[in-house]
Amino acid sequence: MSKSKSSESVKVVVRCRPMNEKEKAANFERVVSVDVKFGQVVVKNPRGTAHEHPKVFTFDSVYDSNSKQVELYDETFRPLVDSVLLGFNGTIFAYGQTGTGKTYTMEGVRNDPEKRGVIPNSFDHIFTHISRSQNQQYLVRASYLEIYQEEIRDLLSKDQARRLELKERPDTGVYVKDLSSFVTKSVKEIEHVMNVGNQNRSVGATNMNEHSSRSHAIFVITIECSELGLDGENHIRVGKLNLVDLAGSERQTKTGAQGERLKEATKINLSLSALGNVISALVDGRSTHIPYRDSKLTRLLQDSLGGNARTVMVANIGPASYNVEETLTTLRYSNRAKNIKNKPRINEDPKDALLREFQEEIARLKEQLEKRSEKLEKERKAIMEDHSLVAEEKLKLLREKEKKMDDLKREREAAEMLAAKVKAMESKLLVGGKNIVDHTNEQQKILEQKRHEIAEQEEHIKERQELEQTQNELTRELKLKHLIIENFIPLEEKNKIMNRTFLDEENDHWKLRPITRIEDNQQMMTRPVSAVGYKRPLSQHARTAMTMRPDVRYRAENILLLELDLPTRTTKEYEEPVIAPKVAAALEDALRDEDEIQVDASSFHSSLPTPPGACVSTIKKPKSSRPKTGKKASTPTSATSPSSSGHPLYPQSRGLVPK
Repeated sequence: MSKSKSSESVKVVVRCRPMNEKEKAANFERVVSVDVKFGQVVVKNPRGTAHEHPKVFTFDSVYDSNSKQVELYDETFRPLVDSVLLGFNGTIFAYGQTGTGKTYTMEGVRNDPEKRGVIPNSFDHIFTHISRSQNQQYLVRASYLEIYQEEIRDLLSKDQARRLELKERPDTGVYVKDLSSFVTKSVKEIEHVMNVGNQNRSVGATNMNEHSSRSHAIFVITIECSELGLDGENHIRVGKLNLVDLAGSERQTKTGAQGERLKEATKINLSLSALGNVISALVDGRSTHIPYRDSKLTRLLQDSLGGNARTVMVANIGPASYNVEETLTTLRYSNRAKNIKNKPRINEDPKDALLREFQEEIARLKEQLEKRSEKLEKERKAIMEDHSLVAEEKLKLLREKEKKMDDLKREREAAEMLAAKVKAMESKLLVGGKNIVDHTNEQQKILEQKRHEIAEQEEHIKERQELEQTQNELTRELKLKHLIIENFIPLEEKNKIMNRTFLDEENDHWKLRPITRIEDNQQMMTRPVSAVGYKRPLSQHARTAMTMRPDVRYRAENILLLELDLPTRTTKEYEEPVIAPKVAAALEDALRDEDEIQVDASSFHSSLPTPPGACVSTIKKPKSSRPKTGKKASTPTSATSPSSSGHPLYPQSRGLVPK
């Protein structure tokens, strides 16, 4: 009984590699742009006109030159491998021109965890899932083949010269007769199988790729899972994962292929052409015949294209203008492939399940081992407990039994070998559970997750505190505005504004409705014709008054332009001090620049005693030999001359010291 599923389309993703050194050295133009967000690939024609529109292709996912291997696997291929573990058939194949990175996408760099391809990542995915499963038994087998010049070779066989044949059965479909299959129990073992096969694979150098794949390689992983059902019986699911690395399509003029390389290229292009014909026939809808038998590649991929499988196709392209024609061919090819409809279903309880054979063989060997040991023990006990036998007969029988015991010893050795065989067969079965390494890794992951959660919580707490602080500030500001409104804005004006406010939901902002005289805002008032360009109607007299005199009464705008009111003056003008007339006259005389200064000292004689023979004389200021500079004299002039005679007004000076 198999659970059917509705049809689903082939998933197609496109990956564009970066420019290589040869393309950069030749100064080729980048003509491919990738829009990861919208899943589009845009190709412009390097020889087209400026007005020519570029060609746009849309796919399920697209990846540019900066994409990482892990991102590609997690987003595109991980769901497919999960479905294989549930019992579906799955196929992943890379297609594209030679040198576009198909083998890098599928295999990558094994020693670098960040550059591991789809195949190594799927190995880790499968065995990690098995180690964490519960109450399930798994059997994992691996096969590796290549199609070289339309001949099938087993890459894991010791005889590489042997060519295999394709067969078909109604229950299992197309298969390769005598293809070797190895049971693997860990990632290390299945990687060893892969490495052995890669050493036997056909690889050659061309002008476009130093390590060009000269054959189509298919690595097949068969996963059988046994689980106890609700009816108490074991039910087996078988999922098959086909990992296909197609050889690249190539042109002889670009690759420079000659001799054997040219023959290989011809066979490669023929098989890829047959694959394209199959895709076209599946998409066409009108074709009654699908040409699967035109190529061995299409026969092997018969279930993957329109059959019982989930399929993901990754198309690899280059960005340079040198390969624009091949890039467009690949994109058109892939665009058709995404319209193929598959009908995947879970493969439950198949007749050829190897896991069931292993379980039955183990049960049979265990039963045989138990029966042998029980039979010998029963015969020995029967002889020892039989009291009717004479002692001599007992001894005779015991000797015979000892002889049988020797035979039994040899049988036990055979039984031990049988038990070892059982153990070996059981070791091939992977039982879900957690070993120490996986448990430690899981605990470490949980610890890292907890640390990440704690860091997120701390960041959340910090962000929350900042939000609370912002909220408090906004609340404080809002309260202040409420106080201003309640105390300084009249209630009537406040109600008018409240009635006009409304929330603009698009901009999340409060706005004011315009003031209108029509209720319910049904219609805005029209502007009067007499006041074009003004906010209110104006008469001719008002317009004339506006031009003649600046009277606010006739202004068109309802705005009064008033000058600022100056404050009351608190200072006074500066007033010079009042000087007595006599003092003013004396200062004026002292500051004059005339040659002679007349000093009237007659008023002083009346108050001083006049000795006999004294006379009153006028004092003359001698002419100064110093030139006039306009500066006022600061040296006081003596009241009497040293040569003057008579009684002096002031005490007589001794005079200057001669030079």
